[in-house]
Amino acid sequence: MATKDSREVVIEATPEQILDVIADVEATPTWSPQYEKAEVLERFDNGRPKQVKMTVKAAGLTDEQVIEYTWDEQKVSWTLVKAGQIKAQDASYTLTPEGDKTRVRFDIALDLSVPLPGFIVKRTIKGGVETATEGLRKQVLKVIKG
Repeated sequence: MATKDSREVVIEATPEQILDVIADVEATPTWSPQYEKAEVLERFDNGRPKQVKMTVKAAGLTDEQVIEYTWDEQKVSWTLVKAGQIKAQDASYTLTPEGDKTRVRFDIALDLSVPLPGFIVKRTIKGGVETATEGLRKQVLKVIKG
């Protein structure tokens, strides 16, 4: 059964600036502690990552995952292609401009292959969602301020 969560954050940046930070997947381990390594396997013609292999550590498990991205001007989403510890993962960032800021909504649905107690799964996803929003916000501000 999939576990779902979502969270919103307002970032003092444009959607394009935020998407640029998300697209720099090789840098993700520097601001998102559950990611140990990320490597782009394939890119779209515009340079954005299409397929990425990552090593993720969460809830005491280390997993190698391949995910595939879909991009547009105000949304990026990804879906799991293959992994060892999870059956399915679908996630997205939806960006809504609000003046000189952007409201970012992160959604994730995750279905594990390995049995873990529900409270551990929920706590792990909550931490991941917090990093995916507040961690992203801090990284975007760091990048745009140089």
